[in-house]
This record gives sequence, structure tokens and C-alpha cells, in this order.
Amino acid sequence: MSTAKALPVLMLLPLALPAVAADEASDERKLEPIVVTATLGPLTAGESLSSVTVIDEETIREQSPSEFTQLLRGQPGINVTGNGSFGKTTSVYTRGTANDSTLLLVDGVRLRSATSGGPSWQYFPVELIERVEIVRGARSSLYGSDAVGGVVQAFTLDPEETPAGWVEAGAGNFNTQKGSAGVAARAGNTRFSLSGLHKETDGTAVITDGDDRGFRNTAGIGRVVHDLDSGGEASLVMVQSEGNTEYEGGEIDFMIRTIGFGLETPVSDYWRHSLQFSESRDETDNVTPTFSSTFNTRSRAARWDNTFTWNVHELVVGAELMTDEVSGTTDYAETSRTNTALYSQLRLNFGPTDLLLSVRGDDNEAYGKNETGGIALGHALDRSHRVRISYGTSFRAPTFNDLYFPGANPDLEAEESGTVELGASGHYQTWFWDAALFQLDVDNLIAWSPTPSGLWTPMNVNEARIRGAEFSAGFERDGWRGDAALTLLDPEDRETGNRLQRRSGKTLRLDLSKRVGTWDFGGTVVAEGYRYDDRANDDRLPGFATLDLRAGWRFAPDWSTRLTLANVLDKEYSTARYDRQNDLDYVAAGRTAMLTVRYDIR
Repeated sequence: MSTAKALPVLMLLPLALPAVAADEASDERKLEPIVVTATLGPLTAGESLSSVTVIDEETIREQSPSEFTQLLRGQPGINVTGNGSFGKTTSVYTRGTANDSTLLLVDGVRLRSATSGGPSWQYFPVELIERVEIVRGARSSLYGSDAVGGVVQAFTLDPEETPAGWVEAGAGNFNTQKGSAGVAARAGNTRFSLSGLHKETDGTAVITDGDDRGFRNTAGIGRVVHDLDSGGEASLVMVQSEGNTEYEGGEIDFMIRTIGFGLETPVSDYWRHSLQFSESRDETDNVTPTFSSTFNTRSRAARWDNTFTWNVHELVVGAELMTDEVSGTTDYAETSRTNTALYSQLRLNFGPTDLLLSVRGDDNEAYGKNETGGIALGHALDRSHRVRISYGTSFRAPTFNDLYFPGANPDLEAEESGTVELGASGHYQTWFWDAALFQLDVDNLIAWSPTPSGLWTPMNVNEARIRGAEFSAGFERDGWRGDAALTLLDPEDRETGNRLQRRSGKTLRLDLSKRVGTWDFGGTVVAEGYRYDDRANDDRLPGFATLDLRAGWRFAPDWSTRLTLANVLDKEYSTARYDRQNDLDYVAAGRTAMLTVRYDIR
């Protein structure tokens, strides 16, 4: 069935579900998760009028993924591709947009490379986070550049929520070892947490019939929160991950780091303001037998939010100043740029109806001004069912590589897009569902293309139209817990009529777990349709499905052990091509096993 034909069928399904669930809905409706990424403040997922997926701490601990993007694979609207496993270059495509069109935040701090434009997903330590929020749809009116397809935000361990401490050690095949530890404490009005991780592996081959390529990673997170007598709080958080990864033909020494200081205080009963000062770094040293290169990027930001409330309405007004800097072995024509922004969000509630308006203006000294906005309307049909419709604009800034790399194009304009979305959802005592239809139109798509002289340079030459449908559902009852996600996508290059490269048109994810006494068992199935590795759609990579299994046992007070088996059926698959002429693919790891033992200090 084609995507176009499947969209109406998918939308009819949620319309039928309320009748099926009518007997189950009651006055004690299951609470929706509170999210903070979709808007400029905490709201329930339904009130945010957005398509949101929340991955909580229990899910992260049960699944024990070896990489951050294993949590994202197959989630609604998400495609993940990789140049091999264990710390190799990874890309995340949200709703068919490019990797550098998905914004990654860590505790509110933007993390990305200013040269390549995208985040270093493969280096982020999934073992040290407790929550992930995935927001799909245009969000530039809140966050500025790069939030075209959506925003992924990872939250580090909260000192107030973590146990007093833990120690964990594990080992697996491919000569993999890892260990982590953490501690949390409180002294008066101040609480803190400190956690660390080290893991290393000989890895597997990253290309067809290649040699094993290893990965080594050391990471740490420190967080301090002080409660103020005024009712506000001051906080400081630092995340750092560094190590070495080998790839076909060389190796990379890497370091990513975020530091954020926040201050939130009430001015009156109706006015709160918050300040955030942050810095993020992405640094790499690339070594091959024939050359070496260094790329260091640093982003510094200051953000000021003012929240005014009256009755059930809310207005947020804010400003942001951000500076990007690059250095290294490449002589860029410019090595820094500054972006200033003003933004506002108005949330109005009229009983069962919510209205959300947002607007932002960015002024960048490198490529000019961009104005973005969004409007969303939602209506609660009853205590369990809600419908929503929204429209938003976004933009993606040209990177330093696009503008200033030797041979680049300093006259590039930012990519601009508009997204329209129609959604519906239902939340009951033990289960939920959510469905969305969307269309995203991108203008001034940046692509490296040949000039009349034969040289390749980035130009604003392409347009894209991305249509899709997402459906997700989940339940929790009698020790069982399950989640399902289905995405149908039609990402079209408007110039050629072809599918955008490396995007799969169909993805499915199923998660199921069961608790039995001191045991828990679970499994995950991810299926992805075929994709093309080239713009001409001549190089087709077949679809695939993988099965992961896991089991945990709390064998003594505060002691537990867990076994995870990834790609149990040892499926050989690829999401990217290495060398088309020689028929060589980037290959994912086969069957992977990890056994861990953990002691919680309470």
C-alpha cells in the first residue's frame, strides 16, 4: 500500500478507537506525562498541542541501550542511520528532515557541531540520563535555527529523584566492558549528584568484510541545585563525554561538553523570570595514514525568559544571545558569528479549548534575519479525547562548512519551511493512543552541487515536500507494559520527484515488557522499509527488522542483574552505503550481548 493511500486509513483508526474504549474511560483517567520541551514551560502532553514521545527512566533502565540512538530508532517520525556500530557517525532524521534539522538539547543547552551542523549523537552517554522528550514539528519560533523537524531533549539525573548512589559493572561480546557509578546527597537547601561512566569495546566491522573497529568512552555528569528562600532555585550542570572511535581508514579522538547555569526566581505572584548561561563544545581530532585534521566548535548562549500568568492564561517573553566559534586545522573565511533573538509565546485557555501562539525573530550577522511563528488550536472532546491542529514555520541556518569552508558559498540563505499538522489523541486509565497527519514544505534546501566550472559548492537549489502519518499507542496493566509506533512517510525532492536519500518510507517499533515478582522480561522489534543512498534513487538499500530481548532479576536487597541481547536473530543490515562501485555497505553489529550487575546505595 502506498503512503498516500495509507494516510486516510491511518486516520480512520483513531476515530474508531473512542467507541472501543468508551467503557474503559472513567473519572480516574491515567495522568499524561508533563513535558517542557514542546512549549516554554511545563504542560501535559495533551495541553502542549504537539506530537510528543516521552521515554522515562524506567524504560531506559529496562532497555539498557548501548547507544543513545537505540532509544530513538523507530519512534514516531524518527529514522536513524549509522556508519557502523559502537560510536560511529550517526544521523537522526525527524519527519524526513536532514540530520542538522533536528535540535538536540541537554538540560536546555543546545549541543551540536557548528561546522557540520548536526549533533554528535554517537558520543552522548545514554547510561547517564533519566528521561528523553521527542517533540516533532516546527519549533524555530521557540528555539531558533535547526528545529525544523523537531527537538530531542535529554535530561540528566535529578539530584532530588536519584537514589543515594549506585555502582554498576558489565561485560559482553566483542570484548566489551563498562562500569558506572553515581552518588546523590543533600546539605540544607543544596542538593547535588555526580555520576560517571567508562566503556570500551573492540567493536565489529563497520563495512562489508572489514576489520573490527573499536570504541572507547569516558563520560561524567555533575549537577548542583540550590533552593532559594524566595521560592526559586539556582542550578549548575556539566556533561562531558570524551574518548576514541575507530572507523574504516582512521580514528577520531572526540570530546563533547555542555555547561549550564540557571537561575529562576519569582518577581511577584504573577511574574517569574529565569536566566540561563551556557556553553557547549564539540571537538574532534581526525587521524588517518595520510592526513590529520582538527575541528573544534564552541557555542555560548545567554537566555532570559519572563513568564506572566493571569487566571489560566500565560505569556512568555524572552531574549537570547548566542555566539558560535570554530577553530582547527582548516582556514575558515570567518571563525565566529553572533545571533540575537527575541521571542514570545501566548497560551490561552477557554475551558476545553486551548490556543497557543508563538513568534520569534533571529538576526544573525552571517546570513541575515529570519522571522518564524506558530499557531496551534486544541479542543478536548471529553476527559479522554482531544483533537489538535497547528501550523508553524522554521529555518535551518547554513553551517560554517556551508558558508566559510574553502570552496563554500558565503551568499547562502537559510533553509525555510512550513509545517501543518492535524492530530488526535486518547488517554484512559491503562492505555493511550495518538495519531497525526502532517505536511512539511522546505524551500532553499541547501545541497552541494556542481558549478559550470565543475567545482562543487553548496547552493540553495532544492525544495522538498514531506508528507506523513504517525500513530502511537501504549498500555500499562497487571505488570505488563507495551508501546507501539508506526510511521508512514513520503519525503519527496521536488526538483526530481525522487525520495530524499537515506529516508525510509515505513517504520514500525514494538516494545513489550512484563514484571513477575523479582523478575522482568522484555523485547523490542524495529522494522524499517527500504531506502535509497543516493539522490537519483539508483542505489537501493533493502528494508530489515531486528529483535532485541532482555531480562532483569533483583536477586537480593539493592542488588540486580540484567542481560540484554540486541539483534537476537543476527540480522545483517545496512542503513548507508560506503562504496557503491565496490558494493561495500556500512554494516550494523550482529548479535550483541551484555550482562550487568548493579548495587543501589540507599
